[in-house]
Amino acid sequence: MCTASNYITKKHYFGRNFDYEISYNEKVTIAPRNYKFDFKLIDSIDSHYAMIGVAAGVDAYPLYYDACNENGLSIAGLNFAGNAKYLDEKKGMINITPFEFIPYLLGNFSTVTEVKEALKNINLVNINFSDELPLSPLHWMISDESGAIVVEPMEDGLKVYDNPVGVLTNNPPFDKQMFSLNDYRSLSNKNPENTFSDSFDLDEYSRGMGAIGLPGDLSSSSRFAKVAFTRANSYSGDSEEESVSQFFHILGSVEQQNGCTFIADPDLYEYTIYTSCYNTADSVLYYRTYNNSQITAVKLMSEDLDSGDLIHYKLITDEQISFIN
Repeated sequence: MCTASNYITKKHYFGRNFDYEISYNEKVTIAPRNYKFDFKLIDSIDSHYAMIGVAAGVDAYPLYYDACNENGLSIAGLNFAGNAKYLDEKKGMINITPFEFIPYLLGNFSTVTEVKEALKNINLVNINFSDELPLSPLHWMISDESGAIVVEPMEDGLKVYDNPVGVLTNNPPFDKQMFSLNDYRSLSNKNPENTFSDSFDLDEYSRGMGAIGLPGDLSSSSRFAKVAFTRANSYSGDSEEESVSQFFHILGSVEQQNGCTFIADPDLYEYTIYTSCYNTADSVLYYRTYNNSQITAVKLMSEDLDSGDLIHYKLITDEQISFIN
């Protein structure tokens, strides 16, 4: 299960917590403009926008979990178990598989507006990457500096929602997640007035009482409400360091600690394997991993973007501690 968010100060930031019980040797993967993307049912793309993202450790093809292209368009795919429905090939549609969805969109389009138009003709087909790697049930948050949308593959095709809160978790579907925020409309970053009764006084005994009732568990619906509240009330300066730091704090409000979400014996738990943060204007990917609190950065624009070869950087997963004496 995962959580994605955007955050806007002077620039647009986007990223996600990748929560799962198993790591697939994730890598920062850069696809330069001339890397050839092969697709199952449509023609290959020989030239496209360059992109940077986090992908599974499969050298043959960049299986992106989240990514951003050189124009500032960013996407994250999140688990959508029990709801995602991939269809058969449809004549007259652009038939692509779910694992091709991020490369296809980031390779061809610059803005959320362009993507919304393109989605009218896209059909996600039920074709596995391989026998060893079947499709994951996913939905996607797509964002740029103008706003965000959510794309959900359902029985009757793709559902596309505007996303005014800039947040996505897993289940239930996005429209139901949005409706659930009505339950929290009285929450505030300010301490509340006593509206319980005029007959007696009640003490304001602590700061932060305006958020009493905000969920704190690790379920996807609770994480949606928690990070939506945190993001909506976040404050930071406009500098790169302050903006990036605040973004990690936003997603840190719903990170999963190893041991708190049991999956199976022996000792298998879901936890936040990594957190990503993209400065989409400058095409910089920042990340932290579960055992490495230090922020690591990779710059798309520092690479040879006219190359035809993938560029990989393995995630740094060992803790980096700075001793000062």
